[in-house]
Amino acid sequence: MNNDTIAKIEEALNNIRPFLKADGGDVELLDVVDDVVRLKLLGACSSCEISHITMKAGIEESIRRIYPEVKEVVAEV
Repeated sequence: MNNDTIAKIEEALNNIRPFLKADGGDVELLDVVDDVVRLKLLGACSSCEISHITMKAGIEESIRRIYPEVKEVVAEV
């Protein structure tokens, strides 16, 4: 994963972090391999019943706006 890719993804995550933190959660970038972004949900997000919606509708959309090459965003347990 190159520094430009990391910077783009971190920018996208920073755009959504205030919403996650407002609910007691956060997200950590673990890796990007072949344009698949691996994240770890933290705090309240890690046990939230609707975290899959947050991943697709919130986090993935935010990343795609800044880094359109992304194929998929997945959460690691």
